Amino acid sequence: MEWNDRYPCLNDATSSTGFDTHYLFHTAWAARILAKNKPSLHIDISSCLRFVSLVSAFIPTHFYDYRPAQLNLSGLQSSRADLMNLPFDNNSVESLSCMHVIEHIGLERYGDPFDPEGDLKAIAELKRVLAVDGYLLFVVPLGEKSIIQYNAHRIYTYEQILNYFAGMQLVNFSYINDAGQYIEGASPQDTIGQVYGCGCFCFKK
Repeated sequence: MEWNDRYPCLNDATSSTGFDTHYLFHTAWAARILAKNKPSLHIDISSCLRFVSLVSAFIPTHFYDYRPAQLNLSGLQSSRADLMNLPFDNNSVESLSCMHVIEHIGLERYGDPFDPEGDLKAIAELKRVLAVDGYLLFVVPLGEKSIIQYNAHRIYTYEQILNYFAGMQLVNFSYINDAGQYIEGASPQDTIGQVYGCGCFCFKK
C-alpha cells in the first residue's frame, strides 16, 4: 500500500447503524401509504430525491421542484415548478406529496423570493390541485410551539396544520419525536414537550 493512498475512516465502528430519523421514517411512512393506495400516477412536489427515485420503481411518479433535478430513471419524470403557482388544473391530482418542503417557502433559503406568507400560499395551491377523494402526503417540522427560524425553516403545531387543512379528512397522523422515535398512529399529545419533531399527515379531500 502506498502512503498517498491512505484513507482513514475513524468513526464508522459503531454498535449500530446511524441514520437521519426525520428523513428515513417520514419517507418510509409515505411509501407504505402509496403501496396501500396504489395510485396510477403519483405527483411529488420537492420532497426527498431518494423517496421519488425508489417509489418510481413501482408507481409512475412525476417530480417537480423549484430547482429541477436531473434524474434519468424509468418511471420518473422531473420538471420545474413553483409551489406557489403549480401547473395543474383545479381538483386534478389524485395522489400528491409535499414533504419537508412547505416550512422553507418564502424564507429565501433555496433562492425563492422572501414572502412571510409563502407557506400559506403554497398550502393553498396543494389544496387547489388535489382531486376530490384524492390523497395528500404532507410532512413538516412539528413541535409544541410554533417557531420561525429564518432563513432555515418554520416549526408548526399540530393544531396549526389541522387549521390550514380545515375541510379535509385526516386519514393518518404519525410522528417522529425529538428522541428520534417513530410513532405510527400518533396523537396530538405526542407533540407535547417536543421542539423539532416531524409530523406526517395524510389528508383526503
